[in-house]
Amino acid sequence: MKLILRADVENLGNLGDVVNVRPGYGRNFLLPQGLAMVASDANLKVFELERKKLQERMDALRADAQAVCARLEALEVVIPMHVGENDKLYGSVTSTIIGDALAALGVEVDRRRILLDAPIRSLGEHPVRVRLHASIIATVPVKVISDRPEEPAEAEAAPAEENAETAAE
Repeated sequence: MKLILRADVENLGNLGDVVNVRPGYGRNFLLPQGLAMVASDANLKVFELERKKLQERMDALRADAQAVCARLEALEVVIPMHVGENDKLYGSVTSTIIGDALAALGVEVDRRRILLDAPIRSLGEHPVRVRLHASIIATVPVKVISDRPEEPAEAEAAPAEENAETAAE
């Protein structure tokens, strides 16, 4: 099935490209989403008339994505998680949790746009990729920390030293 792309589509092509796709992909996804139109002589003429308008819209979306990318890369997302012995996480940090943390910082990102190879299962700093546009991917540093306060080991050590000093006097 030959289609004219009306928007940039990841792994397929850019605005204005004439592509050949399987009929199911074209009928069930590209055409209903308004991402493409059937490549016919009449549609080629219609597309050329609206090409400028579509290109302006794509440029505006790309500019918005660039602005959000700059905001995301300037952030440091801190996610407190419940940990057990040896600092092992109970559960894992998923794209939903990261999306909620970003929303709390004032940046709305669809959780399906957060690209995790596997859920995060350890404490520390992890780079997380966020696809904002077909050609723009931001990298956000996500820091996973323990949700419980630091152990009072240092606080217990200080009184023990004081008791040792008073016993020596």
